[in-house]
Amino acid sequence: MRLSLLDRSRTRDGRPEAEGLTGSVERAVEAERLGYDRFWVAEHHAVPGIASGSPPVLLAAIGARTSRIRLGSGGVMLPNHQPLVVAEQFLMLEALHPGRIDLGVGRSVGFTAPVREALRADLAATDTFEADVTELRRLLDGDAAVTAHPVATSSVPMSLLATGRGLSIAARLGLPVVVGGPVLHTDEGAEAIAAYRRDFRPSPMAADPYVTISLDVHVAVDDATARELALPEAWAMARSRQTGEFPPLEPVASIRAQAWGSQVTKRVERSLAQAVAGSPSTVRGLLDDIVARTGADELMASTSTFDRADLLASDAALREIVT
Repeated sequence: MRLSLLDRSRTRDGRPEAEGLTGSVERAVEAERLGYDRFWVAEHHAVPGIASGSPPVLLAAIGARTSRIRLGSGGVMLPNHQPLVVAEQFLMLEALHPGRIDLGVGRSVGFTAPVREALRADLAATDTFEADVTELRRLLDGDAAVTAHPVATSSVPMSLLATGRGLSIAARLGLPVVVGGPVLHTDEGAEAIAAYRRDFRPSPMAADPYVTISLDVHVAVDDATARELALPEAWAMARSRQTGEFPPLEPVASIRAQAWGSQVTKRVERSLAQAVAGSPSTVRGLLDDIVARTGADELMASTSTFDRADLLASDAALREIVT
């Protein structure tokens, strides 16, 4: 099974936000050394806990520091962009780093109403996502009404970040999918992935269905230590549900010292219960179970920890588990 990383350029409490970006670059360099297949970066806008709002800019910086690992977006949120602009950005990346660029696209809009307003998102507008994906594919292939430059000498692979209806779109268009979140732990999610495979229509982009699963994976010397590594992300997610703002990662000691309300406690415990976190043997067993239920072709770990050294150590341990 292929093994990749999705890095969200998480910021840390009390540290400059720029470190979220330089940390992503350094992690990519280490991922290449460890033999990971791909390194993807995220797009989030006006989120205090995430420094990356522009995957193409960050990918260009990472490309300049690496030479072999494939680089991609997990993903470009197409409702925020015109297909021509996205095509130009990724054709430029492909020209600078030939044969190494992937384009993952999604349909999420801003995290809060003010962000959606700043992005000029119109939730009442007609849904054009499928048509936009088709137009983007034609622009990348040089088959559109206008020619996007620089003209590519090789294809830029495209995937959809998808659940539910997005999986149906991917099946119709013949595109690989990236599936993440709680849906991976449910029978409904497994059934939706099975339907994607059943309904898949071969295309020039993919002759067969291809499923990448994306989830946080924390590997440590024992289960208890791994759960502590997973706590800052679980805490941030729980707090975002309470405050409407996704915060920077906090150290475990700081989190433990705070008062936990009942709702936050339930959300944290739910997140930790679903986390793939533990010793190497525990994580291997959990991954085997998820892969058996989903038939995944690739694992893309979206792990974040407060301490960057712990993150790199977890990446190295995961590389040893998945060979």
